[in-house]
Amino acid sequence: MRRPAAADLAQRARLMATRSTRSVPTVLLTGFAPFGGEAVNPSWQAVSALHGARIAGHRVVARELPVEFGASVRALREALRQAAPALVLCVGQAGGRPRLSLERVAINVDDARIADNAGAQPVDRAVVAGGPAAYFATLPIKAMLAALRDAGIPAEVSQSAGTYVCNHVFYGLMHALRRGRVRGGFVHIPYSPAQASRHPGAPCMAVETVTAGLRVAVRTALTTEADLEISAGAEH
Repeated sequence: MRRPAAADLAQRARLMATRSTRSVPTVLLTGFAPFGGEAVNPSWQAVSALHGARIAGHRVVARELPVEFGASVRALREALRQAAPALVLCVGQAGGRPRLSLERVAINVDDARIADNAGAQPVDRAVVAGGPAAYFATLPIKAMLAALRDAGIPAEVSQSAGTYVCNHVFYGLMHALRRGRVRGGFVHIPYSPAQASRHPGAPCMAVETVTAGLRVAVRTALTTEADLEISAGAEH
């Protein structure tokens, strides 16, 4: 009997590795391209650092979204189709916030203070015509909050994701997931130290800390069925 050649063995190994990877459930993480005159976007830097990582038995797939109304949601839907994830966490930047902000609600409004990267600046338009006024995140955000704080990472529950492309994507995500069992949500992150150096007085967080926080958040979401009942509201 002829012994398999080295090339045959290598091909079989690659095939087995591909099949093994495909059999592992996935988590989709998305970040954004730079916008607003910034050279980088730490949301993508933090998310891309987790691409291929294994968390709680799931493989992380990271995708970058354009900072554009419409195109961002189309890119998100394509990423959902390709990754077929069990859980989705979209990440964006909110310069000026001092903590990781776990967003509670996405609203059906586009109202752009500045133009997006394609020059569009919609005002008082629906993200989805005829869609509900809002969607709540379906991730256990209180449990994620507690886990992040236990890990020493500053975090908060936010009651507003704004009305720019981040909210646009958050709403588009929850609308896409509305009939299925896949859970999803959104996290805003602060400036990186390099960005904050150009915005005197602005709070910041190291990209490595953000990445560590996302790992904690994803692990908690994957391993928590019922959310905690702890206070994380706001007076204004």
